[in-house]
Amino acid sequence: MNRQQKETTIQSLKERFSQSPATFVIGYKGLSVVQMQDLRSQVRNSGGDLKIAKGRLLKRAVGDLEDEKTLAPYLKNQIGVVFASDEAPAIAKILSSFAKDNAALELVVGQLDGALLDKQGIVRIATLPSKDVLRAQLCGTLQAPITRLVFGLNMQLIQLLLVLKQVAEKKK
Repeated sequence: MNRQQKETTIQSLKERFSQSPATFVIGYKGLSVVQMQDLRSQVRNSGGDLKIAKGRLLKRAVGDLEDEKTLAPYLKNQIGVVFASDEAPAIAKILSSFAKDNAALELVVGQLDGALLDKQGIVRIATLPSKDVLRAQLCGTLQAPITRLVFGLNMQLIQLLLVLKQVAEKKK
């Protein structure tokens, strides 16, 4: 790579670090090309992006960003960076399951909304449901008291109608 290509790579990485709400650093030493392609496609299908660059270029890209400086000590050896656009739990789930299936993949560290996550933190995030499921659960929780109230009022009306029917039958 010449100097211009390196500068372009650094600028691209800076943009990705600053725009991504979640970033995961993985060690890929020992993975085959086919395994890396499989990982890339799985990450891409979930809205993420896997970037491989030299550690020095990654450190330069991270060095100028204030929030990301905590990642700098982990940017060594053969590492890749996975950027998650929206669904951080989905990307973490893919990385976690891929690491279980392929011992060569190492979950080094992650960062979610400025908080640094170790390997156990990434696995913990992987167990979270997606945003859509969480929203559905929240809507169900908010809707439950209203549904019970409507059901209770409806039962009162039904009981009133039954009483009126019995009164009408007695008058006949």
